[in-house]
Amino acid sequence: MCCSGFLKIMMFIFNGAIFLAGVAILAVGVWVKVDSGSLLGVLDNIKDAPAELGQLANVAYLLMGVGGVLLIMGFLGCCGAMKESRCMLMLFFIIILIIFIAEVAGCVVVLVFQPLAKEVLEDLSEKVVDSIQRDYGKDESLTSLWNGTMEQFKCCGYRNYTDFDGSPFQENPTNPTYPPTCCSKTETCAAAAAKRSKVIGCFTMLLNLIEDNAVIIGAVGLGIAALEIAAMVVSMVLYQQIGNK
Repeated sequence: MCCSGFLKIMMFIFNGAIFLAGVAILAVGVWVKVDSGSLLGVLDNIKDAPAELGQLANVAYLLMGVGGVLLIMGFLGCCGAMKESRCMLMLFFIIILIIFIAEVAGCVVVLVFQPLAKEVLEDLSEKVVDSIQRDYGKDESLTSLWNGTMEQFKCCGYRNYTDFDGSPFQENPTNPTYPPTCCSKTETCAAAAAKRSKVIGCFTMLLNLIEDNAVIIGAVGLGIAALEIAAMVVSMVLYQQIGNK
């Protein structure tokens, strides 16, 4: 009886942590989706982009899906322990096992993608710049997306301010102007001011974002996976004890 009570407490602790992790991941997914000015949104609007980046741009849906399932599983595990339902505990174990396998695979993909990020983004450079020079200042949706991205990440263009040369945004090619974010402190961002400001390109910001967060995402994912292993073990022990009553 004492052992059974201890297992229930452990089950509540593990599933409470899984529930909170699900809420956090779901919130991040919603934030990425709603944030139309994110760099992922820019990638999603590049024509003929590599399939890998198309999947990366849809990462919000993956985060929301995983977060939602973890949230439900945390609740299901707690209910199964409280009501001593073998059916709920077994269902909990099976679904958590499936999620565990998917998470480990996802973490491996993230960690493997990190060293390849620079090469993939460099290969995409020409297409992104072509898109800017063809549509920035003409396509309202793309222009708004780039403006939001540059303002949020304090960057200019994909590589630098010269990406805007020849774009519809420059109404006077002989005296070109650039987006305000390409200059540090000036109302009119002319070529000389943009060159002097040396604002880095969004390519560098995206690369830093991937490199800085890939290890963190992988580590957090593996941490949640370890928590899930513990929850699966406790759920099966509790399942067996309930069956022996």
